[in-house]
Amino acid sequence: MNTTGTIDRPRTHEPTKQVPTMKPSANESSVSTPFSRTAQNAPGSRQNRNRDMQLIPEALARAHMHDRVNEAESQRRAHGILSARRLQRRAERASMRARRALAMAVMN
Repeated sequence: MNTTGTIDRPRTHEPTKQVPTMKPSANESSVSTPFSRTAQNAPGSRQNRNRDMQLIPEALARAHMHDRVNEAESQRRAHGILSARRLQRRAERASMRARRALAMAVMN
């Protein structure tokens, strides 16, 4: 579809899709008719809908990146915990070797 126009005023040739540009007169402003309500609210609602539709991919990308960042942080934390446990076991083994060596030195 190669139509030109803006987000809030797309250029279309179908009369049913065009926004009416008629303004209600002073005596009609107090009376709420469906046509006057549609004519007043259509451009804003169409603009908001199109803007929301355009922002959906950004919101999805933002949510996806947020999930990826949280996953990466949890993996970093898990990796840190695993390496800390590994270092703790290594330190405990070194401590036991030192105790054994000291006990052997005292006994002899």
